[in-house]
Amino acid sequence: MAPSTSTTASTPAPTFASLGVRTLINGRGTFTIISGSRALPQVVEAMAEATNHYVEMGELMECVGRRLAELTQAPWGYVSSGCAAALAEVTAACMAGADPEKMARLPDTTGMRNEVIMQRAHRNIYDRAIRGVGARMIEVETLADLRAAIGERTAMVAVVGDHGERDHIPVQAMIAVAREHGIPVLVDAAAERPDVPDRYLAMGADAVAYSGGKCLRGPQASGLVLGRKDLLWAAFLNGAPYHSVGRPMKVGKEEVMGLLAAVEAWVAGRDHAAEWRMWEGYLDCIAAAVRDLDSVTTSIRQPGLSNVAPNLVITWDPAALACTPAQVHAALWEGEPRISLHLATDGLVVNPYMMEEGDADIIARRLRELLTARLGLPPAGAPEPACDLTGAWELHTRYVLGESRHGLALEQSGAALTGTCRSCFEAVPVSGAVAGSEVTFRMRLGYQSCRIEYVYTGAVDGDAMSGTVTLGEYGQAEWSAQRVR
Repeated sequence: MAPSTSTTASTPAPTFASLGVRTLINGRGTFTIISGSRALPQVVEAMAEATNHYVEMGELMECVGRRLAELTQAPWGYVSSGCAAALAEVTAACMAGADPEKMARLPDTTGMRNEVIMQRAHRNIYDRAIRGVGARMIEVETLADLRAAIGERTAMVAVVGDHGERDHIPVQAMIAVAREHGIPVLVDAAAERPDVPDRYLAMGADAVAYSGGKCLRGPQASGLVLGRKDLLWAAFLNGAPYHSVGRPMKVGKEEVMGLLAAVEAWVAGRDHAAEWRMWEGYLDCIAAAVRDLDSVTTSIRQPGLSNVAPNLVITWDPAALACTPAQVHAALWEGEPRISLHLATDGLVVNPYMMEEGDADIIARRLRELLTARLGLPPAGAPEPACDLTGAWELHTRYVLGESRHGLALEQSGAALTGTCRSCFEAVPVSGAVAGSEVTFRMRLGYQSCRIEYVYTGAVDGDAMSGTVTLGEYGQAEWSAQRVR
């Protein structure tokens, strides 16, 4: 079938430049907020070819699932619209199966198994995808807790693969206990390598989810799921193009074929050893440009299970170079070209995972320029407090849409602030400081594993104060507070 033709007059394709969007050099890694990875050429080709044809999506997923199984030595595979979508769809399948009556009721899980067991150390902001389809999270800390938690309401055991170093129950033990009771296990391995054979399937896991837009360098809006065919097919039925709880998580034919091309390249087309040598070369170039500077030290940190690439750690004495890591980090981001690196407490970290040819030279040059520019250290110390904020306050925060009102109970001792913030949902601790008539305080608000640090900064004027609050990845808002007499 030939590509369709259009009678619409040709217009120039929009570009980032035409929109005024700044591109960046990625020395940080596969973070979605800086657009993940750069798709491989064969991925782009496969997506462009796929868009020229129409197919029945169930038939496409059946054939792609079979091919993914051949490539990965897994029982089956399917393509989701991302790793988080896979967490939601597999969870839905564990609760409702492929029963259309139950699927239609989600996220209402009345009469269904709806409990998902997870180690407390594995809880993270992404498990919201599991809760979002109606699951109830059950936290455990010990093997005894795990065994006691399994019951007639247990639908699934969830594991985060790269959290194994911080848990009390080894991943293998979590999987083994679940298998004893016939409970399916889902592993979130988003930023890990989908090596063949799969390490988690070998342990007995039922489904393992990977991001398609990280190390695979497939489409950004894609995820790879490997595991039991019956479970994975039920997960697919709980998503798009069907009309269950996962209908908003649509993956198109372009992403399906692009992800398949990425897996084909991962298994047979990419020279992983050569990629590692290339990354080491990038880091050598950057380290060589700065290691002769006063007090600068460079070292290589090897990765864990996720974001598998060597990292260059650069530290220095701020007094010797008259600049802090935060200042250099900000200057790299604001400069031209924009450069994104990790900011550590005592230095900068370069991850070469997503760097391209020529990027290392640019990063090396800019780092040397900034480390020798003597940007100037921030003023030391802070003025004595010019006010006492001890007492009760009504805090009013105005977001881009909506507002919130919280009660603050503050205690000031010298410059230090402590206290409690009470919302309509909960009470949380507050900490901060007063310098002159300026105030800063912070707290963590949210729900379960989804918590954001709110950092309030502003000025005090008698019995009132106001300023801006940073909301992590959600930007900023305005706030004001009035003392309650």
